[in-house]
Amino acid sequence: MTTLLLDASVLLAAFDLEDDHHEPARALLEDDQATLATLDLARYEVVNVAVRAWRAPESVAPLLAAIEKLADDGGVFVSTGALLTRAAELAERHTISAYDAAYAAAAGDSGHRLVSCDERDLVSKDLAELPAMATSR
Repeated sequence: MTTLLLDASVLLAAFDLEDDHHEPARALLEDDQATLATLDLARYEVVNVAVRAWRAPESVAPLLAAIEKLADDGGVFVSTGALLTRAAELAERHTISAYDAAYAAAAGDSGHRLVSCDERDLVSKDLAELPAMATSR
């Protein structure tokens, strides 16, 4: 199996029982056969959602622990200048945020499959696949 690069939405869905993608996202994180990675940006995104949107600062530690587990598995990619330059190009071409484009650029540069719950900006533009699609392969 190829390495799967997870964006923050997958990590968040795995911890949010009410998220439509909760079950497949959780299954991905628990799959010992899958090699999983993410981008360093995920740390900031999950902390921001836990504190600001969920108003659940107690969720920060488990979310960061999940990212550290990925660091020991497929890795946590660093947002370098070259990566962000490529992300800016993708953001412009696909009319998406630089944050989403950074994940797409990291996946493209590494040859990994990007997994996201962002149907509007990533999945619909064939830049990523949903967690359910990734678990079925």
